[in-house]
Amino acid sequence: MTWEQRVANVQRHGFTERQAAFLVTVMLHAGVCVGRQYCAFARITYGQVVCDFLAGLITRGYASEHRFGSPRWRMLHIRHTGLYAAIGERDNRHRRPMTPGRAVERLMVLDAVLADRQTHWLATERDKLTYFTLTHRIPGRDLPSLVFRAEDAETVRYFPDKLPIGLDADGRTHVFLFLLVQDVPIDFRGFLERHAELFRALPAWTVRLLVPVHKRSAMSLYEAAFHEQLAWPLRPSVVDDVRWYFHARRRRPADAEERFDQAVRAFGAPRFQALYRAWVGRGDAVLDATQSGALTDAIARGTGRLECHVLPYQYTHLSPLVGTA
Repeated sequence: MTWEQRVANVQRHGFTERQAAFLVTVMLHAGVCVGRQYCAFARITYGQVVCDFLAGLITRGYASEHRFGSPRWRMLHIRHTGLYAAIGERDNRHRRPMTPGRAVERLMVLDAVLADRQTHWLATERDKLTYFTLTHRIPGRDLPSLVFRAEDAETVRYFPDKLPIGLDADGRTHVFLFLLVQDVPIDFRGFLERHAELFRALPAWTVRLLVPVHKRSAMSLYEAAFHEQLAWPLRPSVVDDVRWYFHARRRRPADAEERFDQAVRAFGAPRFQALYRAWVGRGDAVLDATQSGALTDAIARGTGRLECHVLPYQYTHLSPLVGTA
């Protein structure tokens, strides 16, 4: 379903085109919003028009109201089945109840999307999968994914981080959002590993790190993790040792205790922990790819880069909730 079709379908519920476009943006990227975000989207000041729009969403049953943090701080959760059905997302996870911490994180992502209106954002798994497989002919095995296995079934979920991916106005650069919520970049390293093969297949890409003001002190750790995870190829001899160690971690060979203990010390760094988690999911191809210099070259040329974007709004009164989702 196209953007225009989604907006037109929501308009049929009695909204103006501008209101419908805002609601589509909220439902696709966050499910929650605050009044100032509608002001930013519509480029208007907060006043009666905004109050009437938000109040109408609540009284007509399209949204529920939540207050936490400051007593005056009001968040709306768009949960109406008919609205989500209108955009082809009846079962979208944004309709579900969420913790306050998750709600704040989604508001931050929505702020980042609203701040870059020149970029076309892909929000859903279906939209991303369609774009990369059809437009760029990238096979599914090279897309970020997680496999969920049961006794008699296997389910592959693509783009499991569920963060927006932007198509820049230049038509070449792809923007991958990541929200900094933890002081150490453990999850960020996993994100980079999941996306490494996709990065190698694209002409240009940017990882845009979204940084809440109160988390700025962690940026240097994330910058270091970015370069360590992507820009430092491993020598073939190191890859052979890592491969042995990863297999040994699963079966702990009794006849190679000394070698195993040495490997534990050699490969205990965060980079290798992230590699191990990726290897568990995707096998030896993860290690083979670490020998490639493609990402190193892209970063050196500037066609692959990390961009730190400090979010312009204060979340200080909500900061205890961030990272608790």
